[in-house]
Amino acid sequence: MREFKLFINGEFCDAAGGETYESIHPGTGEVVASVAKGGAEDVARACAAAQAAFDGEWGALSSAERAGILGTVACMIERDAEELAELEMLDVGKPINEATNIDVPVAANYLRWYSQMTNAPMGETIPLPNPANIDYSLWQPYGVCGGIVPWNFPLFLAVLKIGGALATGNCMVIKPAGITPMTTLKLAELFAEANLPEGALNVITGPGATVGEALVTDPRVRMVSFTGSTATGRRILELATRNITDVSIELGGKSPNIIFADADFDQAVAGAVFGILLNNGQNCIAGSRLLVEESIYEDVVDAVASKLASLRIGQPADESTQLGAIVSREQFGKIMGYIEQGKAEGARLVHGSKAPEGEQFAGGFFIEPTLFADVSNQMTIAREEIFGPVLVAIPFADEAEALRIANDTPYGLGSGVFTTNADRIERMVRGLQSGTVYVNTYNQVYPQSPFPGWKQSGNGAERGLQGLYAYVRYKNVIQEVSGAPIGWFGA
Repeated sequence: MREFKLFINGEFCDAAGGETYESIHPGTGEVVASVAKGGAEDVARACAAAQAAFDGEWGALSSAERAGILGTVACMIERDAEELAELEMLDVGKPINEATNIDVPVAANYLRWYSQMTNAPMGETIPLPNPANIDYSLWQPYGVCGGIVPWNFPLFLAVLKIGGALATGNCMVIKPAGITPMTTLKLAELFAEANLPEGALNVITGPGATVGEALVTDPRVRMVSFTGSTATGRRILELATRNITDVSIELGGKSPNIIFADADFDQAVAGAVFGILLNNGQNCIAGSRLLVEESIYEDVVDAVASKLASLRIGQPADESTQLGAIVSREQFGKIMGYIEQGKAEGARLVHGSKAPEGEQFAGGFFIEPTLFADVSNQMTIAREEIFGPVLVAIPFADEAEALRIANDTPYGLGSGVFTTNADRIERMVRGLQSGTVYVNTYNQVYPQSPFPGWKQSGNGAERGLQGLYAYVRYKNVIQEVSGAPIGWFGA
């Protein structure tokens, strides 16, 4: 069984309280690792180490030196791809092929992009009416940043936060989700191998109620980047008010994926299925509400159901598996509860809804991909984020109704539109109330592309140049260049 410790000030160490907890593989329910259970004292040590690194060796490095370290670790991720994919599969329960072909290469690609952005063009010169003064702005690092990562994409999201913080010159104390800590700790090992100065990166594992809250409220932490549920995001915003800590949050979603009658049918069906089932639906921007124009509604529902039935559910380690396990017993129970709620509210069950039977599924947390049709947008399964392989289909009559239904949600993370009408694309893109709109595709991820959240899906943006601005503070400079002293009126 693997053993994982905290990473503080360049060293792996036990938690101050000496406690550990078990990490469970969702595919079998078996214990695969022992993990150090950190607490408030460990967070304080990590924050002190990060502050010392920022004030010392790490803060003194040039942007080129930071770029070299980030680029080196990107290469190491590719070198250790097999191990990282296995750890991600064991932690999350996603198929090994998905971890190998999506999670690991995307993480390497993002970190390599961050290595190219350590000297990103930030700042501006501002014209003034007085030629004796010049005005310019600077964007400078906070110093110590806190990162809190959810359990659905632990490797990718850790890289997103670590890369953004380090590229802009900050130090980072990061907390992975308690149930998926292994790849984040492996990343710490790679950064140590790449000679990252001690204290520039620290990893504290443990429960959010102690580790997360201690991190957000530590006075040395001047910025927190959080990805997770809307409920937890609210709590973090409340805690951040104690020290007026800046917070960038990317939260949940209930994203509409809209198919018009003039769409390329096969492209739209593939987009609907991929839009919901990446990481088994455990995806904040999952296209979990499928809005379909009435004239093709039944055809799309039948085609999606047929595609869902063709997908192979199996053990995550099996290379032929297309859909793996749900991340935990708790999440399994939550999803099954929503499925029963959908039945009770009168939605038409078209496919799925059960745990698959067979010896290979014994002990694990598996759910068939599930499709409900004839759903009202007021039903619970259309209002609340299920975070699992459950797709709800809603018919609409025209473009105006599609927009009304799509925007009738407290969330605003993403939307999808499938149509071949260029004028409609323009109207829908402008009318949809979400930070990202996919057109004739879904779930495409690039480091250059900003990822903003609207409404209760978050604030600010992750990724892209806009995402880098989350890790720096704005400073304005007004400089006298004429050499003349300031005079008093009438003097």
